[in-house]
Amino acid sequence: MSLDPSVFVHPNALCESENVGARTRVWAFAHIMPGAVVGEDCNVCDHAFIEGGARIGDRVTVKNSVLLWDGVTVEDEVFLGPNVVFTNDLDPRVAFKKTPDQFTPTLVRRAAPIGANATIVCAVTIGEQAMAGAGAVVTKDVAAQALVLGNPARQSSWVCVCGARLGDDLICARCGRRYRARAEGPGLTPL
Repeated sequence: MSLDPSVFVHPNALCESENVGARTRVWAFAHIMPGAVVGEDCNVCDHAFIEGGARIGDRVTVKNSVLLWDGVTVEDEVFLGPNVVFTNDLDPRVAFKKTPDQFTPTLVRRAAPIGANATIVCAVTIGEQAMAGAGAVVTKDVAAQALVLGNPARQSSWVCVCGARLGDDLICARCGRRYRARAEGPGLTPL
C-alpha cells in the first residue's frame, strides 16, 4: 500500500485503504476498510470504523468509536463527536443480505457537526453548517444552519456559521452576523 508519506497510521490501527489524504492521522484501533475514501488533514481517532463504501472529505474529525458504513458521505470540515453512529439499511434482515449498492445513502454537508452519541438514520441529508446535538436521533433531513436535538431530532433553533445559537432576531450575539429566513424554503440568508 502506498499512502502519502505525511499520513500517520498508528501501529495499532488497521488502514486497508489507499485513498487516505495527505496529513491525515489514524489513531490506535481505528479501522479503515479497503475502498473507503478519507480526505486530507483528517483526524480518525481510536476505535473509529470506516467501511469500504464510506466517503469522508477534507479536514474532518472522526472522534473515538464513530461508525461510518457503506453509503455514508461526509463533506469537508465536519466534526463527528464520540460514538456517533450512522446506519445504511432501513429494513435490515439477516436472511436477505443486501449488496453495497442496495444500501440507503446518507449525506452530511460541509461544516455540519454532529454531537456525541448521535444516531443518524440513513436516507437523510444534514444541511451545510447545521448541527445535530449530543444524543440526537436524526430520522429526517436537517436544513442548513438548523440545530436539531432529541429523539426523534427536532429543530430547536438556528445556528450561526460561527456555531452560536441564534435568537429570534436571527442576530448572532457572538460574532454579530445577521440573517433572515429564506423565502424559498427552510434555511437562512446572510444579510
